[in-house]
Amino acid sequence: MKRPTARTLAGGFALLAGTQFVGTALAHGGGLRAAAGSLSVPTWLFLLTGGGVVGASFLLASFVTDRAFIRAVHGWRRVAGGRPDGAVTVTRLVSVAGLVGVVAVGFLGPESMFRNAAILFVWVGWWAGYVATVYLVGNSWPALNPWRAIAEWMPSLDRDYLDGLGAWPSVVGLLALVWLEVVSPLADDPRLLSWVVVGYSTVTLAGALLVGPDRWFGSVDPVARLFRYYGSVAPIGRNEEGSLELRAPGMALTDARLADGRDEVAFVVAILWVTTYDGFVGTPLWSDIARGTVGLGLPAAVLYPAGLLAGYALFLGVYWLAARYSRRTAETYLTPDAIARRFAPSLLPIAAGYHLAHFLGLFVSLSPAFLSALSNPLNPPINPSVVVLPSWFGGLAVAFVLLGHLLAVWVAHASAYEVFPGRLQAVRSQYPFVVVMVLYTMTSLWIVSAPSAEPPFV
Repeated sequence: MKRPTARTLAGGFALLAGTQFVGTALAHGGGLRAAAGSLSVPTWLFLLTGGGVVGASFLLASFVTDRAFIRAVHGWRRVAGGRPDGAVTVTRLVSVAGLVGVVAVGFLGPESMFRNAAILFVWVGWWAGYVATVYLVGNSWPALNPWRAIAEWMPSLDRDYLDGLGAWPSVVGLLALVWLEVVSPLADDPRLLSWVVVGYSTVTLAGALLVGPDRWFGSVDPVARLFRYYGSVAPIGRNEEGSLELRAPGMALTDARLADGRDEVAFVVAILWVTTYDGFVGTPLWSDIARGTVGLGLPAAVLYPAGLLAGYALFLGVYWLAARYSRRTAETYLTPDAIARRFAPSLLPIAAGYHLAHFLGLFVSLSPAFLSALSNPLNPPINPSVVVLPSWFGGLAVAFVLLGHLLAVWVAHASAYEVFPGRLQAVRSQYPFVVVMVLYTMTSLWIVSAPSAEPPFV
């Protein structure tokens, strides 16, 4: 996710770097954007080319693969041993110490966001760096989650959780966290960041105390669910026996149990939408829409939550529409609900590629400042250093977006072959989803290539 306040963080470091950053713009929230005139081809041609790549990959996958090849790719596994219990204890102790350190440094450290280790730890080390390891390597959050560690050291009331709620609380929680992050100066004000962490900790531990850690972190907590889904994209995961296994990236996404209800489909779409929304509010188009809407009488305080919910409803509605049309094109007895559940995980590589596109630049450029602040949290260097990104670095953002979408097409293709018995039926079932993925691709590429603009009224 990208933050309007984090743009100030990245921009401040860019100012410290001086003219070395000419031609390399840090986007809102640290994502790397192309400058307004940096594309050597018209924007419409750039977007159509990206969408065409996704469409062409679908055709290639449809005509040059068969079930045997797909089974061979998805069936490849290398199994290692389980994790020692002692290692889990150590990692949890370290993570709890880190949580306490973030709160303490946020309250006691420098007020400048450029020098405060809590700000840099959360946005550069955790959200930009660690999250990327979850979908690039594997989900280590169950062993590092400090709130779960504390919850398991506490007694539990083990009250019944309403099964009808399912994953809906985590959907609401994810949307609420993104809204808070966009409209508040969480990346500017270390004191506010500490208070938010304290508040989140209070709610999380109270919930775990009420229904138990397994139920809370399995159903309600949006961060744990987000990492669980991102971890399914990674090449390292755990099998049913609890052993580590190496597999090709994205191969766990064809598991039919990954999204087995409307609530979980809604959460997957929410992951994709919040990443897009966080980028969209940093574009000139949103700035024009926001000023025009407020000028017509909409209260500024309503603007961002209304945009968040309207966009989410649009993304979710488009996905369900694709599921309904997929039933028609495949001529299957399966319900739209069943089709939507089966293909929802294929959206996760898109979200992962988009996250990497926007946050790799922030992580690389601000890592020296982050490490300097960690070395002396209460008295960090006055002039933190940054890494100057080369001019070609912006092209990586485009590559990551396209790679995420290509992997999504492959996962949808493999899932279709598992669901539908006929080859032609499996191919036809993907037509609506490929159209949706092409639209997502073009939207992502447009946000990546758009010039940065300060979100108004925040």
